[in-house]
Amino acid sequence: MGERPVIFSTHLLHPQVTAALEEIGRYRVAERPTPEAIARDSAGAQYIVVRAPIAPEIIARETGLRALVRHGAGLDMIPVDAATEAGIVVANVPGANAVTVAEHAIWSALALLRRYPQVHAGLRRDGWEAARRHSDAGRELAGRTIGIVGMGNIGRELARIAGQGFGMQVLSHTRSPDKVPDGVTACSLPDLLAASDVLVLACPLNDATRGLIGAAELAAMRPGSVLVNVSRGPVVVEEALLSALDSGHLAGAALDVFDRQPLPPDHPLLDRDTVILTPHMAGITEESMLRMGQGVVAEIRRLEAGERPDNLVNPDVWPRYAARRDVPKAQP
Repeated sequence: MGERPVIFSTHLLHPQVTAALEEIGRYRVAERPTPEAIARDSAGAQYIVVRAPIAPEIIARETGLRALVRHGAGLDMIPVDAATEAGIVVANVPGANAVTVAEHAIWSALALLRRYPQVHAGLRRDGWEAARRHSDAGRELAGRTIGIVGMGNIGRELARIAGQGFGMQVLSHTRSPDKVPDGVTACSLPDLLAASDVLVLACPLNDATRGLIGAAELAAMRPGSVLVNVSRGPVVVEEALLSALDSGHLAGAALDVFDRQPLPPDHPLLDRDTVILTPHMAGITEESMLRMGQGVVAEIRRLEAGERPDNLVNPDVWPRYAARRDVPKAQP
């Protein structure tokens, strides 16, 4: 029997997932999830479980690397083209945390409309009566219009919860308007911005979505509307968002992602009492961590058995990967 493969993870994983990976190979975790520690501690890995950005230099250095398996769906942390060129498989686990992120978006929208940030801060700073006064301007989610940018797994879960659970009118701006679920109206971005009380960004980060929501788009939103970003930070132009909040045009924003992560301690968003900030955790719960980890384990087991991953991101790599790994010709 050959030597067991080295499986490296950029972060700690669910205990059950850790145990399963330890059965497959020699499992280790980055000392810290920093670029420097990841680059150092990934040396000699055959599999990398990705929860933080992987530098192209790691791919160039690790000639024995077989696969990068994303613990989640988004691929902006992985240089897919470089991996494909090197004959390295890229796989992910789409949909495993869709309901988790959708619930976070709904919670965020509810909190913004009920002015939770102001109430929370006011109760501690100004007292009971001052905090209660914020409730006079609170609003209900039921019956309002939600606009969702992106209609992938997260967008569909969010549309289901918003429409069926809260009786909201659901609009979507998506690259595939012919595939929106029943009860969702596909529309252009300008129409969505003009009609939405709650705007939720649930799209991937790519050349088309980088800077998608800038000053003009924020100005086109309904006065008093709120924005929730559970996609990626660069989808929103942060300076323009700050201006829209400071002017009062937007009633609030809930941001789980940022241009720079971790968020710098002197970032101006930290001073705004109409903003809810979370540290890129919308998709993280005990349940979702287990589901995503189980998906990672399943894909690594398939690769160890010479099988093609169920969620192969770069299918063009398979013939080259199969030749490197001496996978039997019968495998697709």
